[in-house]
Amino acid sequence: MTRHLAIVPAYNEAGAIAATINDIRDHSDFDVVVVDDGSTDQTAAIAAAEGVPVLRHPFNLGIGGAVQSGYQYALANGYDVALQVDGDGQHDARHIMELLAHLRDTPGLNMVTGSRFLEHADGGYRSSASRRLGIRVFASILSRITRRKVTDPTSGFRMVDARGIELFARDYPHDYPEVEAVLLLHFHKLEGAELPVRMRSRQTGVSSINAHRSIYYMIKVTLAILVGLLRARPVVEKGDPAAVTAEHSI
Repeated sequence: MTRHLAIVPAYNEAGAIAATINDIRDHSDFDVVVVDDGSTDQTAAIAAAEGVPVLRHPFNLGIGGAVQSGYQYALANGYDVALQVDGDGQHDARHIMELLAHLRDTPGLNMVTGSRFLEHADGGYRSSASRRLGIRVFASILSRITRRKVTDPTSGFRMVDARGIELFARDYPHDYPEVEAVLLLHFHKLEGAELPVRMRSRQTGVSSINAHRSIYYMIKVTLAILVGLLRARPVVEKGDPAAVTAEHSI
């Protein structure tokens, strides 16, 4: 029997974390772990009161560090499938079992991402116009590099198999993880795909990337992609989770 885990990174999401946990429970058979990334509110206490494990960072590491902690937990506890679900309520848990079926039924697939921008995604929240412009730029760059269609490279609604868990537990981007993780998967010769999903606007709080910072964000992420093309990464040897060797990206 395969074991499934939902990783919920959360930073000051006290207003949404309980609803997020229960949304996952209502629509899937996934276990849940919350990674409290140095919150200063009651996020960790509320999550613990819902009866789920909570990994607490003593200070804020950022989304990449929080997600990697979740993958390390998944690897250490023998999970076969891991899903990322944002703690702010944007990701609709009704799509979880669709993602799982696609991952399970597609030979050779290691990661499936929920995309807001596939033609049959049927609307839903798609972020601001300035951020959509940046997403299109990143999607175009990554589609050329990976030689497959990428439409939503900033989506944090992602599911991976055991090989993806092994890879991301040991090497996960910290600065701009959603975009760079697509590259990481590609350079380790793992396969990714997208599935249309609807997303909601965040239930509480505000995004750290506002309209004034969108251009700055675009430039930094583009530079991060270029640097990502050059940096060396560990290679997880198939069949031996403990065996890691160094390999250059290009």
